[in-house]
Amino acid sequence: MADRDAEFGEFLDSRAAVMRRTAYLLCGGDWHRAEDLVQETLTKIYVAWPRIRRDGSVDAYSRKTMVRAAIDQSRRAYRRRESVVEDLPEVSDTPSAGVEDAVDVRRALALLPAGQRAVVVLRYWEDLSVTETAQALGKSEGTVKSQAAKGLAALRRLLGTDDLTEGVS
Repeated sequence: MADRDAEFGEFLDSRAAVMRRTAYLLCGGDWHRAEDLVQETLTKIYVAWPRIRRDGSVDAYSRKTMVRAAIDQSRRAYRRRESVVEDLPEVSDTPSAGVEDAVDVRRALALLPAGQRAVVVLRYWEDLSVTETAQALGKSEGTVKSQAAKGLAALRRLLGTDDLTEGVS
């Protein structure tokens, strides 16, 4: 049990920040939901730790678990009762360069359906290949390509730009 806890602690130390950032994007820029998502994911990883550690698929399992939990979370009834506000409160009077653009992208990302958002985050944030993304989501490669194209098209529309994917393959 001590070895299990030590190994899990090492995994947590090495991946916690990445998991939080990915969860933040999967949750549409909501840090509170992202923290809940990370906790839910870590609980499931800990329960399955002996099996996934033995298989050597810890990262793949954690990614798939997080994406599935995020999609499940977006389908829950309590999410439908929340209302979306037009403008978020200002955080700072003088944002640094690029912050406003990043906030716009996160807002636009939050408006995508959960499946498209998951594909876009895994493909372009986590930098997974089409095959890896398909495996993580349990979908076909064709579905991943379709969802990525639709998600990027929606982001272009929302951001009012056609050069969103410049340099992205």
